[in-house]
Amino acid sequence: MLLLKAAVMGVVEGLTEFLPISSTGHLILAGSLLNFGGETAKVFEIAIQTGAMFAVIWEYRQRLLGTVRGLGSGDPVARRFALNVVVAFIPAVVLGLALGKTIKAHLFKPVPVAMAFIVGALLILWIERIHRARYGQSDTEGERLARVETVDQMSGLDALKVGLLQCLALIPGTSRSGATIMGAMLLGFSRKAATEFSFYLGIPTLMGAGAYSVWKQRDALYLHDLPMFAVGTVVAFASALLCIRWLIRYVSTHDFVPFAWYRLVFGAIVLVTAYTGWVEWVD
Repeated sequence: MLLLKAAVMGVVEGLTEFLPISSTGHLILAGSLLNFGGETAKVFEIAIQTGAMFAVIWEYRQRLLGTVRGLGSGDPVARRFALNVVVAFIPAVVLGLALGKTIKAHLFKPVPVAMAFIVGALLILWIERIHRARYGQSDTEGERLARVETVDQMSGLDALKVGLLQCLALIPGTSRSGATIMGAMLLGFSRKAATEFSFYLGIPTLMGAGAYSVWKQRDALYLHDLPMFAVGTVVAFASALLCIRWLIRYVSTHDFVPFAWYRLVFGAIVLVTAYTGWVEWVD
């Protein structure tokens, strides 16, 4: 049963990590429903995010290998790309180390997650409205008119701003992908550039968070936990790979409004069931 729960959590992680609907929020809610809790479960939820990030590395392996080779040969485009990822990564490291313990103690619970779902949904609807006002109804036209059409056109200041926006995702239920993608679109990125940079930025952010969490809680982990972590990570990798490929096709012709309505409905259901007692959400 424990391995089955780990597999379910892996599917949830992989399918939600790159969508603007909050993987952490879904993991907290799924863990509550599955009675999958405790300190080990909290480390597990963060650690399996590395599986989703390996999916990004695999899908974009040619770009990443090209960047590594470009750094060695002094390619200015590769250097700018790598520097932008590092610059965007730093704010989350600083605030995560400073506030992570407090956030986990008070906000890693179903009701705060549901409230963040709803607030995030309203922000997505607002940003999409601004995006349409700037570029019209045609997403194809908007891609061409965007100030930053591809990730290679980003400046260091763009990267810093996206990195600061990513810090909003420290609040569970906000969505790291949602904060970075929608925030980048608000800054003038095309939908595709915003989505791809969110993928790249997730590699150091989530793999670093997973490694730090496992190291910090290493005394609470045991060898018999290894199969659970392995199953969750592998399943997260497979489901995330499918999600990445679908999402890149989706953003070329669609907006994120459906995800906003999903967040609103899901968040409202959690709040109603929590306050009526219809579902016993476990903190």
